[in-house]
Amino acid sequence: MTTASTTLLVVERAHRGAVETQFSDELYFAHALHRQSGGLDVLLRGPAAGYALDTDPLPAPTGSRGTALPLADPRRSLRTLLAEGAGVWVERADLAAFGAGAPARLVPGVRLATQEDEAPDWSAYDRIWFF
Repeated sequence: MTTASTTLLVVERAHRGAVETQFSDELYFAHALHRQSGGLDVLLRGPAAGYALDTDPLPAPTGSRGTALPLADPRRSLRTLLAEGAGVWVERADLAAFGAGAPARLVPGVRLATQEDEAPDWSAYDRIWFF
């Protein structure tokens, strides 16, 4: 947990990246909450664990006139959260869906949460929000 954080945001569902969310994603929203509340930590679980994987950006789909359609980029938002001091964890068990090597491909700064290792202490937070 970061020292100023009083909120833990648990993100469990990943959005499929459709055009209707092209300007915002869950972690972009988390970034705004982090800035406005003075601190926020994030735990990625379930399909959202994939946000923690360091991958190349996917090419944007093209629109009807051949122009690229901008898409939300949760990994960019995740990097912004980390750069601004948010604590970010990902559940090790949920990374299994992304292959055996997934824990070695994490965005730098993301920590693994397991029963044996460091994980956010839920009792230390004033608020726990689920997305």
